Amino acid sequence: MRLGRRSNSVILAFVAFVLAIFLSNCDNSPNQTSNNPAVAPTGALVYGSVGQPVNLEPGNITDGNSIIVQRQIYNYLVDFKPGTTDLQPSLAKEWTASEDGKTWTFKLQEGVKFHDGTDFNAEAVKFNIERWWDPQSEFGYRDAGKIYEIWGQLFGGYKGTPESLLQEVVTQDEFTIKFVLKQPFAGFPSAMASGYFGIASPEAIKQAGAQYGTPSSLAVGTGPFIFQEWRTDDRIVLEKNPNYWKPNLPKSEQLVVRFIKDPAARLAQLRAGTIDFTVDLTPDQLAEIKSDSNLESVLRPSFNVGYLALNPSYEPLAKPEVRQAIAIAINYKEIVKAFWNELGKNDAHFTPPSLQEFQSAQVTGYQYNPERAKQVIAAAGYPNGFDLELFYMPVSRPYFPNPKPIAEAFAAELSAIGINVNLQTKDWAAYLEDRNKPPGYQAFMLGWTGDYGDPDNFYYPHFGPGATLDLGGWKNETLLELLNEGRVTKKQAERSKIYAKVDEIVAQEAVRLPIVHSQPLLAKRKYLKGWNPSPLGSEVFDGLEKGVAQSGDE
Repeated sequence: MRLGRRSNSVILAFVAFVLAIFLSNCDNSPNQTSNNPAVAPTGALVYGSVGQPVNLEPGNITDGNSIIVQRQIYNYLVDFKPGTTDLQPSLAKEWTASEDGKTWTFKLQEGVKFHDGTDFNAEAVKFNIERWWDPQSEFGYRDAGKIYEIWGQLFGGYKGTPESLLQEVVTQDEFTIKFVLKQPFAGFPSAMASGYFGIASPEAIKQAGAQYGTPSSLAVGTGPFIFQEWRTDDRIVLEKNPNYWKPNLPKSEQLVVRFIKDPAARLAQLRAGTIDFTVDLTPDQLAEIKSDSNLESVLRPSFNVGYLALNPSYEPLAKPEVRQAIAIAINYKEIVKAFWNELGKNDAHFTPPSLQEFQSAQVTGYQYNPERAKQVIAAAGYPNGFDLELFYMPVSRPYFPNPKPIAEAFAAELSAIGINVNLQTKDWAAYLEDRNKPPGYQAFMLGWTGDYGDPDNFYYPHFGPGATLDLGGWKNETLLELLNEGRVTKKQAERSKIYAKVDEIVAQEAVRLPIVHSQPLLAKRKYLKGWNPSPLGSEVFDGLEKGVAQSGDE
């Protein structure tokens, strides 16, 4: 299959244009470069983000752009060891489970303060948890449209609903908090370590109200950097926390997060030295990075899935055989080869290769067969095909670094079997929000980078209770039973069998088609030291600093 790609001349012209713009504006950059490209520039540490956050309010986001900034402002009860999915203490210095596995007790750090000078303690943790979990919380501001979607996805539901995993939050003393669960969940500390649940200042939230975490308001945590300003569609500026409770951190005085949607523009700015490091570049930019003696490519460990969602609430897609026909109409391997080169892998599983022990050997994937797909669609009652709106993301993500041309490739494949695809997109925040509004998008591209090292984290947020609003509320009762069984089962061998069955059902139902498990391409100036990318897609930048590189070093 031949996939249309932008010519090299067009790309080079665009890069040159972008370079000229930013070089002409260097005087306004917070990060001035010296005449010697081997010497680290003075000023702020500047990160090139793929877009701006949806907001800076913990618990009320699901996107990576928000998580990466929130990790700099907030601390979490539990954290991950750099570059791994292994847990380590953070605001909680230790945690234990009761014998029946239903009560988790967290002992908290003492003497920690929020950026506004107020005390961190068990009551502050309870305040944050309750606004995410309790629909009746005075400070949840749900009347302003806040839904805390991710809490329901990871923990089944909200206070007062039969699906809620959490039953009670108890402050035992000033620095001890207990979580009482409906059933055992061994992954509870890992879930709390995920990038959504930073602990914010209760006083700051009360002060800002429903505006908390928006560009014109506050964002107050206990983390290494203090929020200063958010210039919409341009940058977020963070300053060093001089009273950070972790010794000798952060290493940098200031962190600037620049919003640069286009991968070519991000690389152009990196080469010009107006940013120090960036993420989610396209695989075909690897050669350009390697050709620049002042840059280094960095590969984030693969722990993600990029998928194509098919909404069964749209009548043609309500029939499983139609969804399965679409699955065999797309030549995944050729698309992945064309757009990811050696940095992407297609297989039949929704979970990444590193979770192979939880996958079924019976799931071998849908074999590319467009002629058979046409026959199946005709037999299902659509001999002339049908119209389909396919939404693609407006920003590059680790799993889909260049969404629009990938969507165009999907459209070309589906048009060959009689499906007339109308490509659509929206602003990133609206894209995420509107997909959950009935009836949702007919079909859309999205993905997931794991929050912790367990298959539960891939399946439960996509197929568990309350997790399929973007699929019109579709559910499979057997699948739901298996997911809950996987959460309460402790023995690894038994869990592997459970998730192998889940793997088989997800493949058969074909509501979220796995397209790729990618190895995201990152890059930095050589003088940047201390960057250890996490497989989970976000990490704290508190240990990064500018050193001195030797010009021309490989």
